[in-house]
Amino acid sequence: MKIRLGLLGASDSLEIIQSVVNKYPEFICTSLECLTEEDLIEKVRPHLDEIDMWLCSGPITYKIVQDWKGIEVPVFYVTYSGSTLYKTVLRVLYEQQVEVDEISFDSCNISAWEHALQEAGIKTKPRFVESEMISLEGLVTYHFELWKSGQTKAAVTGHPIDHELHRLGVPAYRSLPSTMAIEAVLTNILRTYEMLHFKATQIAVQIIEIDSFLGLKKDSFSTDEIFRIELKYMEKLLSYTKKVHGSIKPSGFGRYVIFTTRGLLQDVTGNFSHIPDISNLDELSKEAVTCGIGIGQTVYDAEINAGNALLHAKECAKGTWMVCFDNKKIAGPLGKPEQLTYSYASKQLESISRQTSLSVITLNKLKSSLKKLSSDKLNANELAKYMQIPPRSARRILTTLEQNGFAQVVAEEKPHTRGRPRKVYRISPF
Repeated sequence: MKIRLGLLGASDSLEIIQSVVNKYPEFICTSLECLTEEDLIEKVRPHLDEIDMWLCSGPITYKIVQDWKGIEVPVFYVTYSGSTLYKTVLRVLYEQQVEVDEISFDSCNISAWEHALQEAGIKTKPRFVESEMISLEGLVTYHFELWKSGQTKAAVTGHPIDHELHRLGVPAYRSLPSTMAIEAVLTNILRTYEMLHFKATQIAVQIIEIDSFLGLKKDSFSTDEIFRIELKYMEKLLSYTKKVHGSIKPSGFGRYVIFTTRGLLQDVTGNFSHIPDISNLDELSKEAVTCGIGIGQTVYDAEINAGNALLHAKECAKGTWMVCFDNKKIAGPLGKPEQLTYSYASKQLESISRQTSLSVITLNKLKSSLKKLSSDKLNANELAKYMQIPPRSARRILTTLEQNGFAQVVAEEKPHTRGRPRKVYRISPF
C-alpha cells in the first residue's frame, strides 16, 4: 500500500524535496505551495481526506500549519542542520563581508548554529539567535529591528520572512533543504506509518456491562420484563458490533464482550475521546451501559486490559467508558471534558502508596489532575471534578497526603454561598 504524502512550502524547496521523494516508491506525492494560513485554507483543506501524512519544507512552514490546527494526521518537517546551515553562513560572509556575530538567525536553536559554524572551522559564536518559533510578523520584526539599530548587517531566515525583509531593505538569506535531511525525515515518515499501521491492527476488546434494572419501577417488574430489556440491548449491541466489524459473545448476565481492532475503535470514538454512537440509545439507556476497552497485541492481553478498564469505569459511575492501552495507560472517562490519562505502574507512586495507604491508581489520577490544572495546588472540589469522585472522598485523599507530609495547606477560599472555607493544598512533587 502506497503512502499518500502531501508536500507543503515554498515552490523552490518543494522542487528539491520532490526530486528526493521520487526515488522512494512507497510514496505518492501531492505538492502544494503554501506560505500563509490563507493558502492552507484554500489549497490544503480540499485535500485533507486524500493525504495520509504531510511534510513541510522547513520549521517556519511547520509553525504555520501547527497554528492553523486544521490537519489531524501526522505532520513532519525537514530540519536544517550541519552542512545546510554552514553553507548558508559562508555565502553570507562572502557576499556581505561581515562577521558571524553581525548576523541574526532563526529557525534553529543556538547550539545547532554553533555546531554548524564549528564544522566550517569558524570559532566566532553567533550573538543573535531567535530559537523560539514565534509568529511570522514577530520574526520579521526581530530581524528588522536588529538591522535597523545597526547591531546586525544581514539575516538568515526562511520563506516568506526573507521576502518581507528584502522589501524592508535587509540583506536576507535562506537555507534550502539538503538531500540528507530530506532522506532522514522520509525514513522517519516510513517508520511512523508502519508503527501506526501496526497499532491500528492491534486487538481491541470491549467488556460491556448493562444494568437492566435501571429505570424499572421497584414493585412492578418481572423476569420476563428483564429478559425483554436484555433482548433490546442485545439487538442494539449487535448493530454496533457490525459497525466496528467485530464479533460479540455473552459473558454472564448483563455482560458482553466485543472483539475488534484498535483502528476501527479509534474511528468510532474519535481517537478514544468520546463514547461511540450505539443507535437509538436514550440518555437513560446510555447511563445503563458501562464499558472497559482494552488494547493488546494478543486477545488475552486485550481482555486483561479491558477488565482493568472496566474496573476503573465502575469506580467512576454508571455509564462510564474507560480504555486501557497496551502500555498500561488508562484514559477516560470518554466523552468527559475532565478526561485523564494515567498509569497504574510506577515504583515512585508504589512507595508513596505504602506510606499513605492510598492506591497507586488514586495517586496516578491525582498526578494527572495536577497536570491538567498546570499547577501543584488544588482544593477538594477541583480534585473531585477531575477524578470523578465525591468531594468527601477528595477531602479524605488530601487530608491523608497532608498527614503523611505529601501535601500542605497553603490557603483557604471562601465559597460564594454558605459553607465552610475550602482548603487549598500544595502537593509535593511525585
